[in-house]
Amino acid sequence: MTVIETSLTSHLPLVFDVLVVGTGAAGLYTALCLPEHLQIGLVSKDALPLSASDWAQGGIAAAISSDDSPTLHLEDTLKAGAGLCEVEAVQFLVNHAPKCIHRLVELGVAFDRHQSQLALTLEAAHSRHRVLHAADTTGRAVITTLTERVLEQPNIKIISPAFALDLWMDTDGQRCQGISLIHNHQIYRVKAKAVILATGGGGQVFAHTTNPEVSTGDGVAMAWRAGALLRDLEFFQFHPTALTQPGAPRFLISEAVRGEGAHLIDNQGRRFVFDYDERGELAPRDVVSRAIFNHLQQLRQQPGNHGEQVWLDLRFIPPDKIRYRFPNIIQVCQKWGIDILNQPIPVTPAAHYWMGGIVTDTQGQTSIPGLYAVGETASTGVHGANRLASNSLLECLVFGAQLASIDALNLPTTKEKFDSTLEIKPVILSDCNWEEDYARIKTIRSRLPHVLWQSAGICRQSDHLEEGLTQVKAWSEEFLALPISQLLSRVHPSDSSHWELVGIEAHDLKQWGETRNLLSIGELILKSAAFRLESRGGHYRQDYPQSDPSWQVHTLIQENQIWKSPPVPD
Repeated sequence: MTVIETSLTSHLPLVFDVLVVGTGAAGLYTALCLPEHLQIGLVSKDALPLSASDWAQGGIAAAISSDDSPTLHLEDTLKAGAGLCEVEAVQFLVNHAPKCIHRLVELGVAFDRHQSQLALTLEAAHSRHRVLHAADTTGRAVITTLTERVLEQPNIKIISPAFALDLWMDTDGQRCQGISLIHNHQIYRVKAKAVILATGGGGQVFAHTTNPEVSTGDGVAMAWRAGALLRDLEFFQFHPTALTQPGAPRFLISEAVRGEGAHLIDNQGRRFVFDYDERGELAPRDVVSRAIFNHLQQLRQQPGNHGEQVWLDLRFIPPDKIRYRFPNIIQVCQKWGIDILNQPIPVTPAAHYWMGGIVTDTQGQTSIPGLYAVGETASTGVHGANRLASNSLLECLVFGAQLASIDALNLPTTKEKFDSTLEIKPVILSDCNWEEDYARIKTIRSRLPHVLWQSAGICRQSDHLEEGLTQVKAWSEEFLALPISQLLSRVHPSDSSHWELVGIEAHDLKQWGETRNLLSIGELILKSAAFRLESRGGHYRQDYPQSDPSWQVHTLIQENQIWKSPPVPD
């Protein structure tokens, strides 16, 4: 490796009051809620907007109708959470929901209306019509409006495209004081009084997922490497209805479609879900996903059955309602040769939402001073073992709004310059066979999701989990031993000097970082799933198919330790 020192001036600010990592609903709304006198850096991995929030179809749950109440919303959330919700956190969520909806309306989000009132629909496991929507592109409507408002704020600087590598801890390793990131082929350390992780979920660790490519578990992996406390990583929600068509991505067919009356049928046209649950298609997502999994397994064991498939049939819904409520689903399905007004949609379960994450309180504070987390990255306790439909966007808003009080949350009082110059030291990679390393990284990246799907997918068992864990650990050791990994582990920018990596594309550096994160969360998910010897919510063990009262506890992970929490009260 050749190192040539030089001095350049960067236009990237090196000091902020607050750094927000992630530009989905959680990151954007949090940035808007932070006090306007603070200088805020908003780190976006890709161009705005690209996030799971942008892809969200169904809507946002809030008890705002006359026949509804926060108490009913609380009861539905607790029931879906299968005994692992933190009751105080859920109360906080449902009580603050109406205020956040009104705030979105004030910001300009154009929710659908019925005459002058906000229109509400029903989704699975809700006892009332309480889901607000904007046709079937609610997430896009929210993200578009929030992005417009963020771009109007002079105190918010968007750093894009930039990939957050690691948290920057103080010399004692006790407080987060910023992050290291890749931006324009350069690795920087950017300092902040507080860092807020809003990086979303990790669905890309599974072969079948409704999540976009950016969902690689970055925030959870970074926090774990820094020593933060994590919780309930085994609980991954598999959405039962993702489009399965040759060549097509696993496009989510919204929960709201079943809420409006669509039927799940098999090749014989039977509504088979009633064989597994009296609520049929409106049972919780984990129940419906397992019903599909088990039903297909049974069909495949019957002699002469081939090409088994399940279908989502909308032909029982009036065509005008389909056109009004689901124009995006119509358009996407048409692109792949499916006319949903006249034929059913082929569907399959896919990884959708991660209930576990970085442990936080209701103010977003993690176990590390100076580090906060919001949205799917966080484990606030509101989802328990299984998230209630349309509580995810709501969680982003309610807990993002609490960061308006961040001045009172033990921020350092020292004042530093908002901008500065820096010395950049190029690192020439001519002595490092990056192309060979990158080929191996691509192989690991492509194989990892299939291993996780087979070993920790919808239905799990001990031998598969152990086999998966052995493979992922082997890949992790191989990855860390690669010359490029050894090099990047030694490149640690100081306060006054930063590094430019010459001979490698920024995209390839991001691929390296995402693969490292996927290996980390893959191992953590497998460890947690093997540790929990029962079935509950989004975690189903074929060798332990029943819920066990002794496991009404959280799974906690910190560094290399895993243990049970005290019992979670009913």
